[in-house]
Amino acid sequence: MRERFAVLILAALSFLAPVLSAGRATLPEQTYGGITIREQWIPMRDGVKLAANLFLPADLKPDEKVPVVLEYLPYRKDDWSLGRDYSLHGYLVRKHYVVARVDVRGTGRSEGRTPDREYSEQELQDGEEVIAWLARQAWSNGNVGMMGISWGGFNSIQMAMRRPPALKAIIAADASDDLFHDDIHYIDGMMHLDEFEISMDLTNSLSPAPDFPVDEKTLNERFDTPPWFLLYLKHQRDGEFWRRASLSTDYSRIEIPVFLIGGFLDGYRDSVPRMLANLKGPRFAIVGPWPHSFPHDAEPGPAVEWRDLETDWFDHWLKGKANDVEKWPMLRVFMRDYYKPGLETKEIPGEWKATEWPTKSTAVTLYPYENLTMYVQYGKQEVPWFKKEIPGGYAWLGRAYTEQKILYQPDGGIEAGLWWGDLTVDQRPSDEKSLPFQSPVLERDLAILGIPEVRLHATTGTPLANWFVRLEDLAPNGSTTLVTGAGLSGAQRNSRTAPSPPAPGQSYDLTIPLHFTSWVFPAGHRVRISVSNSLWPMIWPTPYSMTNHLRLPFTERTNLTLPVIESANLKSIEFAKPQESDSLPSLRSEGDLLPGTSTVTRDEAKHTTTVDWHGEERDFYPFGEEETKERLVHTVNVEHPAEASVHGEASMAVKLKDRTLLWSTTLNLRSDEKNFYYEYTRELRNDGKLIRTKTWRETVPRDFQ
Repeated sequence: MRERFAVLILAALSFLAPVLSAGRATLPEQTYGGITIREQWIPMRDGVKLAANLFLPADLKPDEKVPVVLEYLPYRKDDWSLGRDYSLHGYLVRKHYVVARVDVRGTGRSEGRTPDREYSEQELQDGEEVIAWLARQAWSNGNVGMMGISWGGFNSIQMAMRRPPALKAIIAADASDDLFHDDIHYIDGMMHLDEFEISMDLTNSLSPAPDFPVDEKTLNERFDTPPWFLLYLKHQRDGEFWRRASLSTDYSRIEIPVFLIGGFLDGYRDSVPRMLANLKGPRFAIVGPWPHSFPHDAEPGPAVEWRDLETDWFDHWLKGKANDVEKWPMLRVFMRDYYKPGLETKEIPGEWKATEWPTKSTAVTLYPYENLTMYVQYGKQEVPWFKKEIPGGYAWLGRAYTEQKILYQPDGGIEAGLWWGDLTVDQRPSDEKSLPFQSPVLERDLAILGIPEVRLHATTGTPLANWFVRLEDLAPNGSTTLVTGAGLSGAQRNSRTAPSPPAPGQSYDLTIPLHFTSWVFPAGHRVRISVSNSLWPMIWPTPYSMTNHLRLPFTERTNLTLPVIESANLKSIEFAKPQESDSLPSLRSEGDLLPGTSTVTRDEAKHTTTVDWHGEERDFYPFGEEETKERLVHTVNVEHPAEASVHGEASMAVKLKDRTLLWSTTLNLRSDEKNFYYEYTRELRNDGKLIRTKTWRETVPRDFQ
């Protein structure tokens, strides 16, 4: 899961006169802009109560029954996300829906102990009870939908898998159906550590707003619960731990209608084509050029209005209205045109298209050769896009293969970013630490839509090597824009559940599906792939120094296959411009935790490379002020790649009228050839005085990571 929210808060909301209820006090009801916000306690069968904000139409008649849409998150409904929730859900509420924003057990204002992981069995069992409770309310017509982005998209999919009777349809944005391979902990099955881990392990320790109690019961249920990342570190291969809540092992578990949203700059986008292809019930998707965001407020854009489609979707499946939902094209997709590399792009060029899925495409295969170019084998397929070139005459005929060396450079890949998403800079520095191959010059535009695939025929002399491929657009001026990419652990070449080392010196075949993409390579440009054994700091480095070999194409076992389409044959469509969202009156914010600032430092004497990221922000509320600071430092020894480390710091100072509370955490993770060494400390101070601290230390064996 990966998500942060810009926080707006209702300035008029008074926390000074709560209504007493069984257990925690209930916040007073407020009405603003035609929407009533009512805190509600939802009882679970074990006696724990979950806290919800119900967003109701202010003009809801006493005898009126409407559908309910649930968003179910751990993101603190009363400080992190109240304003965001109002802005997002107000559109639907004004169409006469009730939206329930429920805090997961042990988070936000909900009672109970913080769960031991994302999407825990407890979270999902509670979710079933929440859905049943919502369906029984006097104002409910008995039909419940779910929606959400990231975490809320993941658990919408997971709740649909459990088939609670009242759940009739879902909308899942930027979410995945494969928790091991595609979530934020093991990207492409390889270990990843980013800001989310330190942020979530800090947030889980916080007391409920607005009073922030520090009594023994509250601290025992939150502050003392183990950090999640330590648990994930102990599950370094795929298996039941991950598959329990992963749809990808059995798509038949979902029968209700599914509406998906994805972005080509979001790391979870592969679930969209998989779910469209494998689900049997009604399904529909929008995939834009966006990062990890909803379509109406995405940057880079173009941002589009989608909540009209959300309303039509739920009108049909929850209200029974006759409309054209079941006639929608399965996929509305943005075909991206070329744009130069860099982080400043505000709007991606391109065009919206509509198609069924899978869409008709032509598999065009290019073969890398020893002169670092890629060629099409003419005569096997029609390839009107490339300038016709023959690789070095016919001197290569009759040879079994040739080999190209790949020197493992552990700090290679910085320019690819921190996950397979977001804007990236020029890839040339990473290409210099890779083995790049480029096509002939394109004589006409080449459009692709789908999942490109790379096959590598490789050898390595070490027990563990990761393999990465980046697909790039090489412009005439030499700049390279990252189009997509992916990686594969050599140990997982045959199985993600039972990884195994290759036999030293033995060649083996790797198939690497690249992440879902659209792109139009312009005439005059070239297609480039760059092959490497490192993608740091996105992926934790493998421990062995090595030189690997790539066997080139006379056996045709090393190649790139592109899903080429004729974009002009797809129907062009348009979206409405985003409607301006109403906001709750807000107090000011200063700074912006994300994207933050990064610096890269190389110490030639110590043979180390360091990426140092930090971000901070201050948010002001009626009850006080919250100041958040985070820092994450990745370091690798380029001579001894087993010696890698991450140092993380995260803190939140809560300044109330009568006291200041400071939650602070420190993470230190380092590795050698055999183990990971984990240390994590939480501290809580009240007006500067340390009142609680807890440390976790463990040595965790490396398991092909």
